[in-house]
Amino acid sequence: MLKNVFIGICSALVLSGALVAAHENAVAEPEQKAVIELFTSQGCSSCPPADKLLGKLARRDDVVALTFPVDYWDYLGWKDTLASPAFSARQRAYAKSRGDGEVYTPQVVVDGVSHAVGSRPSEVRQAIARSKRKLRNARVPLKLRTEGDSLVITVGAAPQGARVKPATVWLALVKKAETVKIARGENRGRTITYHKVVRDMTPIGQWTGKRVVIKLPKHHLQNRDADGCTVLLQQDTAGPVLAAVEMKTW
Repeated sequence: MLKNVFIGICSALVLSGALVAAHENAVAEPEQKAVIELFTSQGCSSCPPADKLLGKLARRDDVVALTFPVDYWDYLGWKDTLASPAFSARQRAYAKSRGDGEVYTPQVVVDGVSHAVGSRPSEVRQAIARSKRKLRNARVPLKLRTEGDSLVITVGAAPQGARVKPATVWLALVKKAETVKIARGENRGRTITYHKVVRDMTPIGQWTGKRVVIKLPKHHLQNRDADGCTVLLQQDTAGPVLAAVEMKTW
């Protein structure tokens, strides 16, 4: 009987050790946050519900939310005060990369691989689930911290066995919220709040699968229209987003 008890204790210890090791491995995996990019316009009458939904998504711990105001509806009578031709180009690049040619507002692109109507919560949830399945073995560790007068970005190595393609490290300067009173166009007379608005987006480095550290002077990141930043690791011009991290205040 004592022998059986001893064997049982040993088995329990082995199992416990295995569980601890499994837990440690799980903790070590890169955090998988869904990157939700909303392409919207102040001149789009169907966009305000999507703008409001993005504000809710931005409060989630498992989401990195970004708003990219586009300029192609300006001809309707109101020039979007936050829009950039570069953001319209980014949306078109996604459509070309996917091969479906679908460019519309409000459009949400999740992790660079899935899209949905940005005002439909169920479609957005489905897009998040699709991108999570597609990229589950491709995520890369990404950290962002301040060090004295520098911003330090650390991009980890590619997962073992993953097919590596070069990727760009992007720095987006972001405004937490911007409220706009719209005087003309389809949303005339409305006051709308836009959340996590990208004010500038710049490539700051390249990644080829190996760990890389990028240091930037903080004073070069200051922008009176931004109060935070987001770093993305993205393949190609508009490919899958392998990692994202944000700093909510300077």
